[in-house]
Amino acid sequence: MKRLVWLADSRRNIKSFPAGVQDDFGYALYAAQLGETSPKAKPLHGLGSGVMEISANDEGGTWRTIYTVSIGDAIYVVHAFKKKSKAGIATPKSEIELVRQRLKQLRSEVRNGEKKNT
Repeated sequence: MKRLVWLADSRRNIKSFPAGVQDDFGYALYAAQLGETSPKAKPLHGLGSGVMEISANDEGGTWRTIYTVSIGDAIYVVHAFKKKSKAGIATPKSEIELVRQRLKQLRSEVRNGEKKNT
């Protein structure tokens, strides 16, 4: 089983989401650790292979969690947020840019052997 590594505020953000949304994300991340893909996860195109997006909805809105499975021996949870736009609308460009920056930093750290157990 791959280890789970939380980047920046991703863990704190998920802990602030509604319980049902947390359950959906927890199940999807556990499946990823086992090498499986949850039905709630789909590839997030344009950010490199192995970058996945989990989506969950409830009466309070739509939440997203972005993770990567293609870097080393870990699942990196890159970003988690509540969408401010309606369900069915693409993930906002500002959120994608933040994910892009975090992935760039992560890939650099992994290449340089700097990312340890966090």
